Amino acid sequence: MKINTIYKSITALSIVGIGLAIYLLYNYLAPVPSEFCAINATVNCDAVTKGSLATIFGIPVAVVGLVGYIAILFGSIKKWGGLILGMSTFGMLFCLRLTFLEIFRERVLCPVCMSCQVIMLIIFGLSIYLVKHKETTS
Repeated sequence: MKINTIYKSITALSIVGIGLAIYLLYNYLAPVPSEFCAINATVNCDAVTKGSLATIFGIPVAVVGLVGYIAILFGSIKKWGGLILGMSTFGMLFCLRLTFLEIFRERVLCPVCMSCQVIMLIIFGLSIYLVKHKETTS
């Protein structure tokens, strides 16, 4: 796989992630959240945008995701594999924690959050490939 293709893929994925984070932030800030993500009582984004999982240390969870995806986008543009690996590792762990709390504490699934988790997992895998490939070609 070509390295430039991987960086372009990470760029595209981070842009999608930014869009998802903006959606979650909009729902956090909006007095009446969008109904797009409210499928039923078990499958919705309310726990993350309006409930007890909406903030961490007083910071909206969506802002943490947005900053992370922006950093990954910056890393992909600059071709800084180490930054991408670091941010995607943090992002993946952060998303896993959130998903765990959604499922086992709140008993709800956030489809947008699950999409973020999948995107972050793919970026994490691609960043491992980038870092390993850089080490073997150096």
